[in-house]
Amino acid sequence: MTIRVWVNGRLVGTEPSIGALDHAVTVGDAVFETCKVENNEVFALQRHHDRLDRSLTGLGLPVADRDRLAEGIAAVLEEPLEFGRIRYSVTAGPGPLGSDRGDAEPTYIVLAGPVPRPAGTTAIATVPWTRNEHSAVVGLKTTSYAENVVALAHAKEHGGSEAIFANTRGELCEGTGSNIFVVVDGEVLTPPVESGLLPGITRELAILCARAEQVPVREVTLPLSVLETADEVFITSSTRDIQAVSRVDQRVIAAPGPVTRRVAQAFATHAAALA
Repeated sequence: MTIRVWVNGRLVGTEPSIGALDHAVTVGDAVFETCKVENNEVFALQRHHDRLDRSLTGLGLPVADRDRLAEGIAAVLEEPLEFGRIRYSVTAGPGPLGSDRGDAEPTYIVLAGPVPRPAGTTAIATVPWTRNEHSAVVGLKTTSYAENVVALAHAKEHGGSEAIFANTRGELCEGTGSNIFVVVDGEVLTPPVESGLLPGITRELAILCARAEQVPVREVTLPLSVLETADEVFITSSTRDIQAVSRVDQRVIAAPGPVTRRVAQAFATHAAALA
């Protein structure tokens, strides 16, 4: 299956499908969600819709038309998808060449395509840039991802599949498209929302699933340096689920560790019901 694209009511191919003056193009004024698809089933769709609406509200835009999104999702999944992802975006629509908005209708974009299944373990790299926990768009999933592009390229140059940020206070925060957990003395720890992270859907479900199996989990402020001493590290995202980290920068960690295995098994057991 190639990537299928639906924009404002129609499936499109490689021809232009969004206007050059759309505010997503000119200033990144849009929000999006990415969902795992397995055997044509979209995982945790309502939780993703709810977060999309929180992001839209945070940007001062109307909440999404869910019937419109359902139309687009059905269209791009007409061709079966065994494992992959859906990405759907809502933009502010056409606007002026600047940060002011016009009064146009929003643009709806839905894409679907296959992705490789995640490896059992991965390497991550810390980066020299920070997340701003006081940003006007903190916690919102906007399409303004240039910072992530630069950070991920840096991580890949250093052998990682994901880049990890601290915030401006030097606290562990998040990855470019993932949340991070550490295990210290048998307890799972992860940064709180107040650190400036985007609260991931898989992050939320991982916490719920772990607690369902009596795995101790706490959201707690952590220094970035915890990655130098933690017994285990894992990251979560829509297409990674629970992925053990075997290397942080130059530090090698035995992975997956026993607690990470328990969390992964808990996720496999409970996530579908909790989603």
